[in-house]
This record gives sequence, structure tokens and C-alpha cells, in this order.
Amino acid sequence: MSYESTLEYIHNVKWVGAKPGLDRTRALLEKLGNPERDLKFVHIAGTNGKGSTASMISSVLRCAGYRTGLYTSPYIATFNERMQVDGENITNDELEEMTNIIRPFADSMADAPTEFELITALAMMYFKRRQCDIVVLEVGMGGELDSTNVIPTPLLAVITAMGLDHTSELGSTLAEVASAKAGIIKPGGRVVAYGTEPEAVEVFERKCAEVGASFTKVDFSRLNVIEYALSGSIIDFAPYEKLQLPLIGAYQPKNAATAITALEALRDIGYAISDDCLREGIANVKWLGRFEVLRSNPTFIIDGAHNPHGIAAAADSIKALFRDKKLVFLVGVMADKDVLKMMDSIAPFAKAFVAVTPPNPRAMKAPALQALLSGYGVPAEAFDDIRAGVDRAIEIAGADGAVAALGSLFFSSDVRDAVLN
Repeated sequence: MSYESTLEYIHNVKWVGAKPGLDRTRALLEKLGNPERDLKFVHIAGTNGKGSTASMISSVLRCAGYRTGLYTSPYIATFNERMQVDGENITNDELEEMTNIIRPFADSMADAPTEFELITALAMMYFKRRQCDIVVLEVGMGGELDSTNVIPTPLLAVITAMGLDHTSELGSTLAEVASAKAGIIKPGGRVVAYGTEPEAVEVFERKCAEVGASFTKVDFSRLNVIEYALSGSIIDFAPYEKLQLPLIGAYQPKNAATAITALEALRDIGYAISDDCLREGIANVKWLGRFEVLRSNPTFIIDGAHNPHGIAAAADSIKALFRDKKLVFLVGVMADKDVLKMMDSIAPFAKAFVAVTPPNPRAMKAPALQALLSGYGVPAEAFDDIRAGVDRAIEIAGADGAVAALGSLFFSSDVRDAVLN
């Protein structure tokens, strides 16, 4: 298959109507020789901050000399981002080759794997082939029934910031969502949790006690933000002083604290991670689409916030960086999200809204989103074409203004392309 036909095959794998569970992923991995059993993992779940935290951990481990796999979703610019080894995406040729290997097994299954299950199995095969020393593995959704949860007890389970998202699948209360995330906690394992929500922490502690896993909550009293600007942050996380953090969201220092606590847990079990590598790895981390500045005059920021918890965090960043300045918000959302709760957080900072339609079957159409946004008392326009929406947002902002693109990771690639090209 060509690269294009490879992606077409992957994306056309059925997913509608598939029953939740791990049986399909297990069956497919068994046909592939169970590559996951030959790998060691840091498994990451949570509502927000998973990708940033995973990227920081991966960056430090690479600096420490470990061949490090990184599995994340969704992608921003190219599908190949989802599987990386030592910071390099899987190549087109490797993706084609391994899809050719996995396809006959997947096609032979009476209960066919979903797209995410297929990609997860493919990643396990890739990381084994590349002889990774350690794989930083981000869940797709939830934890207990997420296809990544087929792995044996990981070196470490990390649970990032908690909030309500995917409530139809995971539950309508924080305790129910936490219970789903806690599914990655396995017998005899080690757990590090962001841990600012007492209701969620209670669930995690109870699960750890039940299965004999150790539990560490991030100690944010160690964290001090020295400087916060569009260029990044300078933080102390005792005893580490003046760490340079290039990721600029106001929430990123806490994600860094979570990553460092996880790296300390890996040190405790014998991983050789020097203070210098910790410092260098944090300073060199890259993570597309998370409060990322794409241009100036006007300032154009893109952020992957796509649920009420994430949008509220983005609003905190906007308030800290722009103070009383009003922004133009380029917004695209999925129709199954709590859109009004999301928009309530950013509406006080809005000069205008530009609604667009993300390229996803679940997307809310721009005119419907515009109708909701019009209720906030500022101008709201709608564009089905993302490039046209980007151009209009920049025009409204003017050279001395600012634009923030929020609401969905699914339109991030098109927004980036429209701004940068």
C-alpha cells in the first residue's frame, strides 16, 4: 500500500457500534506475538495534560540515554506523530510496512478491531521492533477499557488533571470518571497522581489499596512560578531551581511538576536520570497545539482545550498573559461537548467569536455554534471553511490584537496550516 492508502485503510476501520472492551486488542496482539509483553511502560491517563506530561517525561528519558517510545493521540500536523521513538515520528515507509503486516490479521477477525485498537496494536509492534527501553503510553479515553490497558503492570501509572469529559462513556460525576481512569492501576504497581480533586484522589487511593499499588500525590507546595510570559515559564520545583519551561499555558508548570514527580518515581526504581538531564529535558520539550504561539502581529495562539476543564485552564492562561485585553476567539467544537459551559469560561475575554466547523463527523456545524455564541453579546460570525475563518479572525483582531483558537484538537492541523502557510 502507498502511504495514502495506508491511512485510508486505518481511518476506514469500523468503530461505530463496537462494544467497549479489551478482547479485540488482546486477540490482535496475540496474533502478532504479544509485543507488549516485551516492553516497559509509563502509562498515562487523565482528563487534561496527558500529552504535555507524556512529552516532558519522554524528553527527559531521551536525554538520560534511554531509547524512548511515545504514543499519543490525536495528532496535530501528521498522523505519524502518534508513534515516536527518541523524538522522531514513525516514517511513512515503516507505517506502510507494518500496516501491511497487521492488516491480514485484523481483517481475519470476526469481531474486527476499531481504528484506535488497530493503531494501538501497530504501535506495540513498532516499539518492539525499534527495541525501546521504555514507552510513554497515553490512553485514548478513560483507562479501564481503553485499548492501551492491555499492557502488563507498567513501571509507573500517571494520572493527570481530572475533570468531566466523555461523560456519556465514563460517567457524569468526577468519582465515576476517576473510577474509569483508575483502571490503569494494576496489582503491585506504582501510581503518581496530579491529585488536586479530593473526590478523585479518594478513588485512586482506594484502588491502590485494593491492588497493593503505591500512591504518590504531586506536592505542589514545591512549585513556584518565577516568570510567566509568551516565551514560556521559569519555575522552581524544589529542589530544582530556575527550570526553563517552553510550554506556555498557565497550567503547564503543574504538568511539569507532575512529570518531574513521575521521573523521581522512576529514579527510585533504578532509572539513571540526572538533575542535568531533568533540566535539559524540560527545557527542550516540544508539544504542538497546546497554547502554542503561531505568529505575532496579531498574536495567534492555538490551544487544544476541548472540554470545560481544559477551556477554564486556557482562560486562566489568557487572563495571566493578556490581562484586560480582549481577544478574538476562533472556535470549533464537537457537538457532544458541553459547549455553553466551555464558552462561559472565555466569553468575558471575547472581543468577537469566529465559529468554524472542524473536519470530524461529530463536529457542531459553524452556523449552529454561531447561534450559541451570539448570546454572549459580542459579534459572532460563522465559516465552514477553516482558512476563511482564520483569515477573518486575524482581520478582526488587527495587527496589535490577539486571536486564540480553541475548542477541538481536530481542527488544529487545518488552523496551523492556514496560519503558517
